[in-house]
Amino acid sequence: MSIPVLTAVAWPYANGPRHIGHVSGFGVPSDVFSRYQRMAGNRVLMVSGTDEHGTPITVQADKEGLTAQQTADKYARQIGEDLRGLGLSYDLFTRTTTGNHAHVVQEIFLALHRNGYVVPRTTTGAISPSTGRTLPDRYIEGTCPICGYEGARGDQCDNCGNQLDAAELINPRSRINGETPKFVETEHLFLDLPAFTETLGKWLSTKTDWRPNVLNFTRNLIDDMRPRPITRDLDWGVKIPLDGWRDQPLKRFYVWFDAVIGYFSASVEWARRSGRPDAWQEWWNNPDARTYYFMGKDNITFHAQIWPALLLGHNGEGDRGGEPGPYGRLNLPDEIVSSEFLTMSGSKFSTSRGTVIYVHDFLRDFGPDTLRYFISVAGPETQDTDFTWDEFVRRTNFELANEWGNLVNRSISMAYKNNGAIPAPARPDPADEELKALSRKAFETAGGHLRRSRFKLAAAEAMRVVTAANRYLSDQEPWKLKDDAEATARRDSVLHTALQVVADANTLLTPFLPHAAQKVHEALGGSGVWAAQPELSEVEDLDIDGRINPILTGDYAAEQARWESTPIEVGRPLEKPTPLFAKLDPKLGETGPDWAPIA
Repeated sequence: MSIPVLTAVAWPYANGPRHIGHVSGFGVPSDVFSRYQRMAGNRVLMVSGTDEHGTPITVQADKEGLTAQQTADKYARQIGEDLRGLGLSYDLFTRTTTGNHAHVVQEIFLALHRNGYVVPRTTTGAISPSTGRTLPDRYIEGTCPICGYEGARGDQCDNCGNQLDAAELINPRSRINGETPKFVETEHLFLDLPAFTETLGKWLSTKTDWRPNVLNFTRNLIDDMRPRPITRDLDWGVKIPLDGWRDQPLKRFYVWFDAVIGYFSASVEWARRSGRPDAWQEWWNNPDARTYYFMGKDNITFHAQIWPALLLGHNGEGDRGGEPGPYGRLNLPDEIVSSEFLTMSGSKFSTSRGTVIYVHDFLRDFGPDTLRYFISVAGPETQDTDFTWDEFVRRTNFELANEWGNLVNRSISMAYKNNGAIPAPARPDPADEELKALSRKAFETAGGHLRRSRFKLAAAEAMRVVTAANRYLSDQEPWKLKDDAEATARRDSVLHTALQVVADANTLLTPFLPHAAQKVHEALGGSGVWAAQPELSEVEDLDIDGRINPILTGDYAAEQARWESTPIEVGRPLEKPTPLFAKLDPKLGETGPDWAPIA
């Protein structure tokens, strides 16, 4: 039965280009999952966009001598182009500076406020002594007063997961210029998280099948819930729609508050752009829908605690009750699919430290599918994983080029040379049926892994079929079967079997290697779109006159790929194939390309 599946993908900051560490967490896993779900016949809505408010944008704007909007515009287009090149099949990849997003954020906030989950508090804010500007908590570092971690931020400690106040840090310092901040009193609005202790705790207790890294982190979230500020002293962000607040020039929603609401606002924008303004309800109000959130492990708090609390508050389902907001009862996350960090030499990728491999550089030199495959089979699915050029070269050469590419090339080449088309299985053998049964069975096994976001196991199952097919060809030696009619008949059966399993393996690998899958589809004589790709477009903002926004979207209903073994068509003409993957110079594994840091 077809079900609605929401793939909610973490929003990258539009303050610079993205590196491969970013897309290993939010990008590739979410697309592999979404492509599989579409192939399985489910109705997928994959949404995200660039996160464009808050201090990260204003800091970068100051560095480049641009306005905050100009900075957001610049990097939104650059990030969109990188994600398009990687083949991430968003139904809508938008941005948080749209009029639609601001309206939805304000409506969610007003519902929380009416239900009593927003409280004003006088708090201590940090000011930069040298500039007089407000320093958001995320831009203050110091030693955590709870666990002693020296790199804790002013809003939370990534080591112990506890929510913090910047004034609580030991030896606080500005991440921007290293100076000691000055703390002053200011009034802000807070999300009353303690008012969700019971309902949020009950909800989290039901999530026993999440990834271990997410479960281990979330178990501690309920123990120390404190009100969390949702407004900031800043002039760049969504305005606060309350009397006494809306006209204050330096009061805006905190960037984390408006960004998590983006999953819903993007769904609303997609529906409006599709000409069916209520279409979002199929994924957000429908109790049969399934919702999955993809991110890196540093975002677990916001998706396992904060966003569910906002949804409960809007729905009137927190500990204080209330009435549903204007969007009805919104679905809470079914699963938080969080990856660990992709590291280099044991450290996180860091632009400031020069430990970085940008997506656009990687795509230019190696194409998208080699990176997608590496992240899927050797990425940080359940633990931090070091990227090395040596491992990348090894995976590309031995698994993609030697195993998969060689199987495709020699199977199609022999059939093209001897038959010019897909041959009929004139003289079958038990070995043929054994191999085809193995490939058919792989759909059930790999599909089960993909439904649970177990990408390494799913890719391994597909490659097990590839290995078996290569071994089958080596055992059967069809190139020797040419002396008489009986041998020729057997050769045709072997080649037919090999081509059928190539077609099956190509389907199994399509979520991981969509660009190569399209080529294999065509090499097997197919036509039309096998694995659809996203398009980057410039469109008018739905609510702000004169504003042009870059968006990623695509027509994925037109693709032919289905998660099943489909019999190949006897007699379909073939053409001489070209290599699917080029082998890389082994020396590249020692140093990497000249533009990249040494791993």
